[in-house]
Amino acid sequence: MSTTKIVITGGPGTGKTSVINDVKNRKFHCFDEIIRSLTLEAKKGGDASTHVSNPIAFVNDSKTFNTKLLNGRVDQYIQANNINEDLSFFDRGIPDVLAYMDFFNQDYDKTFINACEAHKYNHVFLLPPWKEIYKFDNERFETYEEAVKIHTALENTYKNFGYNIVNVPFDTVENRVDFILNTLEI
Repeated sequence: MSTTKIVITGGPGTGKTSVINDVKNRKFHCFDEIIRSLTLEAKKGGDASTHVSNPIAFVNDSKTFNTKLLNGRVDQYIQANNINEDLSFFDRGIPDVLAYMDFFNQDYDKTFINACEAHKYNHVFLLPPWKEIYKFDNERFETYEEAVKIHTALENTYKNFGYNIVNVPFDTVENRVDFILNTLEI
């Protein structure tokens, strides 16, 4: 069975996690964001006093970290092809890896580009930065200004891979999810 693959993405502080949680509560299949667990793992082995905004600061080899992240997202994509679900939502997609690497001026090779080209999603929903709800937490280190720049990097990266991005308007969590489901005609 081929599942329709839907990415919900956005920079930090956009309400993305709340939207994903509401999608889950409505009994849709969701693949969770994997960066938080990788960031926590990296923090255990690094020097937190040197960390400004990039979780890569905790690792000795940013390419290995990003490759692990890329592979995790590719694995989620492949898993979606092997489950019995009409729809699968993804808390971030494969192109997010490249967007963040672009934002942090990190080099990547054709392996990263090929992964994005070989694993195409059906729909991409982008949540814009929302200053009124933005806050730091244990795994979020970016300033609001950085979040705006990350949003631009995400938008540019998805567009560069040919995606038609649907921007999710500011609203309650429930109304934002309704917007996504109505756009998908569910």
